[in-house]
Amino acid sequence: MKQNKYDDPGFFENYSQMSRSIGGLDAAGEWHAFRAMLPELRDKKVLDLGCGFGWHCRYARDRQARSVVGADISENMLERARTLTNDSEIEYRRCAIEDFEFSEGEFDVVISSLAFHYVESFDHVCRKVHQALAAGGSFVFSVEHPVFTAVASQDWYYGASGEKLHWPVDGYYLEGAREANFLDNIVVKYHRTVSSYVNALLESGFSISKLSEPQPTQEMLDQIPEMHDELRRPIFLMIAAVKN
Repeated sequence: MKQNKYDDPGFFENYSQMSRSIGGLDAAGEWHAFRAMLPELRDKKVLDLGCGFGWHCRYARDRQARSVVGADISENMLERARTLTNDSEIEYRRCAIEDFEFSEGEFDVVISSLAFHYVESFDHVCRKVHQALAAGGSFVFSVEHPVFTAVASQDWYYGASGEKLHWPVDGYYLEGAREANFLDNIVVKYHRTVSSYVNALLESGFSISKLSEPQPTQEMLDQIPEMHDELRRPIFLMIAAVKN
């Protein structure tokens, strides 16, 4: 059974109150960097794996994508996405990321935002994405950075007065499941190294065009003082790749 916390009513209610759940892409601190890594979307057929509320699906259509399919395991997510969407060229399908099935070469672009660290076998996903993409197609995704996922607590090490001393990194090379606390629930995330992400792509037949570990923008640093702590360690890893 694939993990599906979002169909738990309490968890979904908490998730729905997050700033990115309310404000969409503009409220996502990493969006400026992710957007810059996307290819030209005009006239492209796009697949969004782990589409959530459909923010990226609607953005792709705003950029003149020919059609978009959003896939997610959560019916709650898809119901909200359909409520927010008024576009016959966006189709939402319920399925786990690991289980999606599409025709060979069906899409020009596959994207995924902050979903693959919930997937046990990234290698398997890479092979399926490679098959679903047309030759020269683009694969762009973001995950929680391995520096962030290495220790299950995903929290700072604090001093006696509650000051943030440092971000602990331990067990970095011990890949696999981590039980993390997210929105007052235990969720399973899968830690893997940066090299594992990169090599899985290369071994599946992709060429890597860009890798990013985005920092907060100056505007964010000016508006949110505590955001300066986000300069002390990476929280996101983003990779853009192309099918050879």
